[in-house]
Amino acid sequence: MNIILRSVGSYIPEKQVTNKELESMIETSDEWIRSHTGIGSRHIAADHEAASDMGYRAAIQALERASMEISDIDGIITATATPDHPGFPATACIIQDMLKAQPIFAFDITAGCSGFIYALEIARGLITLGKIRSILVIGTEKLTGVVDWTDRNCVLFGDAAGAAVVSAEEDGPHKRGIIDSELYADGSGASALIVAAGGSRKPAKYGFDNLSEVTLRMEGRKVYNFAVGAIVDTLRSLMDRNRLTIDDVSYIVPHQANSRIIHAAAKRMGIPYEKFFMNIETLANTSAASIPLALAEMSESGLLKRGDLILTIGFGAGLTYGGNVIIW
Repeated sequence: MNIILRSVGSYIPEKQVTNKELESMIETSDEWIRSHTGIGSRHIAADHEAASDMGYRAAIQALERASMEISDIDGIITATATPDHPGFPATACIIQDMLKAQPIFAFDITAGCSGFIYALEIARGLITLGKIRSILVIGTEKLTGVVDWTDRNCVLFGDAAGAAVVSAEEDGPHKRGIIDSELYADGSGASALIVAAGGSRKPAKYGFDNLSEVTLRMEGRKVYNFAVGAIVDTLRSLMDRNRLTIDDVSYIVPHQANSRIIHAAAKRMGIPYEKFFMNIETLANTSAASIPLALAEMSESGLLKRGDLILTIGFGAGLTYGGNVIIW
């Protein structure tokens, strides 16, 4: 049995904010942002749009492209760090809109920017058990709602959602789909990328001392060093275990966090930068949504062909990281 990505879909909010527009809000410049991150603009969800709204739209597009109905789906896994309500799964909000009849399983996972990587492997495992045929895997984030717009790190983030229909397919003459995955976490770096308050350690009922407690805070240098190492280690491990050379790989699809991170990892491994698919310039860092967004763009543009071997690489809060080997 092959476990394939039958289709991918995406949703990108209409509002786009350029670096030039941010110059009037914080102490930065278009040149600084581009040179340090590779970002030129980002999309921002409307005030009324929640993570579940964006995830729903991406999921509907993925279902349409697979020529499937929600009744053909056995479950939904949503990767997000920005659910609509604390402690209430975004998936529950999504199925309020999607589900009118049959019961299905649905849950969120929180693995930061590695969330989609984790969710794909969870879906593969569940389908491999044999009782489940198709799962909607969604990555959706409204990060602009949890950043401090007076902090220069705010330039890194954008809002969007991506989704994939992951399904069982009878074995054909060629192996395809999700072939292998690796998932890791390094708790020693947990405080390097975090929203400090609002959870069970410091609930909202106790109040907050300042904005920095309830917005995303990042130790940039620590996260940068971790990310470069995570990419290198994961790529080497996946390639060694599956006996792959870089010539076997059509594309590496990394989490779109910072182009300098990808340049540094590529240089360390001696891999041409062009092997990495990057769309960070127009979308910025969309966390768990970034990899499915990239796959959707690659599929829509015809960049991905049947039989292409791709490696996905995620890294983020936790600190979590991992990757998938996928034959398209």
